[in-house]
Amino acid sequence: MFNEHNENGLILFLNGAGIAIAYAMLGISLWLSTEVPLATKGFWLMGILLLTLSLINVVKYRFDFRNSADRLRRIEEARNEKLLEEALREES
Repeated sequence: MFNEHNENGLILFLNGAGIAIAYAMLGISLWLSTEVPLATKGFWLMGILLLTLSLINVVKYRFDFRNSADRLRRIEEARNEKLLEEALREES
């Protein structure tokens, strides 16, 4: 029914919408909290932004690791297939 590209697009859209909603709610709560000093609000905002950047890096590194593992697996499969073909040719 859905191909992988459409599912990835949907997941990315939902994650993006969730992040936008979370930032909007954070902004509203910081704007409406009058008893919290501005310096504290700025500290909270910097913490949230740095946490977001860290999570993006973690996901990127995990994705890169998975891609490199897949690439190595494909290279090994191709090498094994070539060795098998050569062995079959020698037997003939």
